[in-house]
Amino acid sequence: MNPRAPSPPHPNRRPHAARIALAALFAGAAALGVASLGSRAQAPAATAPSPLPSVAAQSGTGAEARAYDGVVEAVRQTVIAAQVAGAIVQLDVKAGDRVSAGQQLLRIDARAADQAAAASEAQVQAARAALDVARTELARQEQLFQKQYISAAALERAQAQFKTTQAQVNAQIAQAGAARTQTGLHVVRAPYAGVVSDVPVTLGDMAMPGRALLTLYDPGALRVSASVPQSVLGSAAATGVVEARAEMPGLAAAAQWPTVTRTQVLPTVDAGTHTNVVRLDLTPGLSGLTPGMFARVWLTPATAAGERRIFIPAAAVVRHAELTAVYVLDGNGQPLLRQVRLGRRDGERIEILSGISAGERVVTDPRLAARVR
Repeated sequence: MNPRAPSPPHPNRRPHAARIALAALFAGAAALGVASLGSRAQAPAATAPSPLPSVAAQSGTGAEARAYDGVVEAVRQTVIAAQVAGAIVQLDVKAGDRVSAGQQLLRIDARAADQAAAASEAQVQAARAALDVARTELARQEQLFQKQYISAAALERAQAQFKTTQAQVNAQIAQAGAARTQTGLHVVRAPYAGVVSDVPVTLGDMAMPGRALLTLYDPGALRVSASVPQSVLGSAAATGVVEARAEMPGLAAAAQWPTVTRTQVLPTVDAGTHTNVVRLDLTPGLSGLTPGMFARVWLTPATAAGERRIFIPAAAVVRHAELTAVYVLDGNGQPLLRQVRLGRRDGERIEILSGISAGERVVTDPRLAARVR
């Protein structure tokens, strides 16, 4: 008798086991989801966003000193040029020499001028001799007229001859004086006490009328000049009222800040650079300064009486296409975009001409303010 074959599994047993495993999987997922929700519920609440960084619009005069490059100049500086032609036969000074008023600086060959002056003197002597003859003849004619030996017409001719000769004498005397003056022009003398800064000629050079022979300046009267933009000076360009100091970086610390006696703003504006020239007269007798030295002009434009200006950080300005604005905080601390009109920039801050008032708080980071709804 054959052994009994094993019976096949029941067709419903395997699906039933699968359903039990799937139910266990869903239960685990549900439990995991509950745990996740529980942990999420226990997480701390998100913190409130921090307040926007802001500053108050500052009101002030805006009169802060700013430095401009300048140069030392001589108030009295003269380029001495030749007035006559001739070779330079004597040169008595060199650059850097101090000279006194009237001191001889150089001499030009004057032999031709001396001869012309001598000829003029001889002509004067001849004219004076002719005048003596005319005077004697006039006296003789007057005596003859008194005795009625000559007519009135003859006397008048003698008088006219005397006047003509006298006029010729005067002309010869004037011509001789001009010749002597011409001779004196061959000797060049210092017009005032000063320092010779440049001698562009040498012994033997040919001097011509208008040619520069040397440059002389007065060291007792110096000033500092600087070109300042017209927009910086503003109304001071018309009034000439500014507060300025002069700095000499090349001198010792004790002499770097000389005293300024007068400040002047020239009324003309350079058409190419749109700048005004500001001049600062220095105290007389300063040592160590020469024309051409580098200097700085620290300028503080004077504002009108009672004039107040508003400044904010330049980083707070929003520029987009034609819009120029800033974010201003309202009473609830919410940023409001407000259009403004800008003035000049002064370092890290910028002037506001219109749009906000002094004391209003301006957001310094426009990107953060733009995110607040």
